[in-house]
Amino acid sequence: MNFPSDLKYTKDHEWVKINGNEATVGVTDFAQQELGDIVYIDISTVGETVEKEQVFGTIEAVKTVSDLFMPISGKVLEANKDIDSAPESVNNDPYGKGWIIKMSITDAKQLDELLSVDAYKKLIGA
Repeated sequence: MNFPSDLKYTKDHEWVKINGNEATVGVTDFAQQELGDIVYIDISTVGETVEKEQVFGTIEAVKTVSDLFMPISGKVLEANKDIDSAPESVNNDPYGKGWIIKMSITDAKQLDELLSVDAYKKLIGA
């Protein structure tokens, strides 16, 4: 499994890449493997401010549907339109082409509550 060290992670298996006052969010390599073949992602919160740990969308695999949780509070700026036609990119490239949303950060202090790569690996037993 791949765990880039320049990202932050959540206990709900999302990753966060910080770029100034914005962040890109996706699901981890571990999460996509646990879900299996991803067939659909629904993000209905574009343009909305969503609080930390609130649901911002859902991810559907062949056998299950899971909620996606906001890693930190912020406004959902954009959903990855490419995954509408190619949801398997979340399986194939979860940290690249398989990103899910871009968001603005409303409370930078919450970044300190995210997990480091080592803490995330410990959480999942990797």
